Amino acid sequence: MTFPDTLQQFDRTFVRWKNRPWSYFGGCDYFRLSSHKRVHAALRSALRKYGLNVAASRLTTGNHQIYGQLEAALADFFGTPAATLVSTGYAAAAIAAQALQGGFSRVLIDEKAHPSLHDASRLFRCLVESFQHRDAGSLARVLARGGAHDKPIVLTDGLFSHSGEVAPLARYLQILPPHGLILVDDAHGAGILGEKGRGTPEYAGVSRERIIQTISLSKAFGAFGGAILGAPALREKIMRHSSMFAGSTPLPLPLAAVALQTLDMVRHDPRLRQRLERNIQQIKSALRMQGFPVPSAPAPIIPFLPGTPREAAALRRRLLSRSIFPSFIQYPGAPEAGYFRFAISSEHTGAQLNNLLKALTAD
Repeated sequence: MTFPDTLQQFDRTFVRWKNRPWSYFGGCDYFRLSSHKRVHAALRSALRKYGLNVAASRLTTGNHQIYGQLEAALADFFGTPAATLVSTGYAAAAIAAQALQGGFSRVLIDEKAHPSLHDASRLFRCLVESFQHRDAGSLARVLARGGAHDKPIVLTDGLFSHSGEVAPLARYLQILPPHGLILVDDAHGAGILGEKGRGTPEYAGVSRERIIQTISLSKAFGAFGGAILGAPALREKIMRHSSMFAGSTPLPLPLAAVALQTLDMVRHDPRLRQRLERNIQQIKSALRMQGFPVPSAPAPIIPFLPGTPREAAALRRRLLSRSIFPSFIQYPGAPEAGYFRFAISSEHTGAQLNNLLKALTAD
C-alpha cells in the first residue's frame, strides 16, 4: 500500500496536482479558514510571542494560559459548562472513555461509527454491542436486552463524514434509560449544524444534559486539535483517570492561538455560514431535480457511489475534463471499494459548483 499523490492547496478552493491547478472539493475545511489571511497572521504573531511548543504535559509544567483561554471560548461558543482541550479530534473519544472507564455496563455503538469511536469503545472495559446505522428501532432492541441495572452509553457520529447523514439524537434520547448517556463524535457537525453552529445536539434541538460531545478543531474551524465538551465533573475525571491526557503534550501554542482566531470568526461572521448554506442548497437542490439521492440534512458532504468500476472510471474522466480534482477515497466505515466524496465550502464560487454539477450529472 502506498500514500496517494501529494497535493498543494492554494487560492482556497484549488490544489496543484500533476503540475497544474484543479478545483478542489476534497478535505473537510468547510470554511477554508486554514488558508485565511487573518488566520495566517494570528499564527505568525503567536509563534513570535510564544514559541512553538510547551514540551510537557499540562499536568506537569506545560499548562499555558492560552489553553485555558481556548477552553473558555469553546465552552462559551457551544453553550456547555466545560471544555477540555486535547491533542487531536481522533483522541477525544478515547480520552473520554478512559475517564469514564468502569462507569457503564454496556457500550452500544452505531455499526458505521468513525474508527475513533470503535477504538474508544474498547477502553470502557465493558460489553460492546453494535446497532444498525442510524436506526433507533435497532438501538431499542439492543437496549431491551439489558437488565434492571443496565447503564448503557451510546457512541455515534453526529454528522457522518462519509455520507452527510445526521444521527437521530432526539429519538435516541427518547428510548435511552434515564441513567444512560450518549457520546457524540461531532467532528464534522461542530461549527456547521445548528442555528449557532453548535453542532448536532443544537441541530437536533436536544438538551446536553445526557450528551458528551467531542469535536475536532481541524474541520470547520480550520485549525488543529480537539476538545471534549461536557460537565465539570467529566473534566475532573479526565484529569484524574486518562493516561492519554496526562501523558500527552498539548497543542503547539500557535495552533491554539489559531483556534481562538477561527472560533471567533465562525462566531461573529455570519456570512461564512450563510455562504456555505447557499452553496449547499444550490448544488443539492440541482442534484435532487436530476433525480440523485442526496441526504436531506444541511451537510456540506455529497457522496457518489459508482455502481461499477466502469462507472467510477467514467466519472473520473468527466471530472478531469472539467479540471476538477477527482476525490475518490477509501476510508473506514465507507464502502470498501471506494467512493467519490465532495465537500462543499463557503468559498466555492457559483461557477465551480455549476462545473461540478455538470460533471456529476452528464450521461
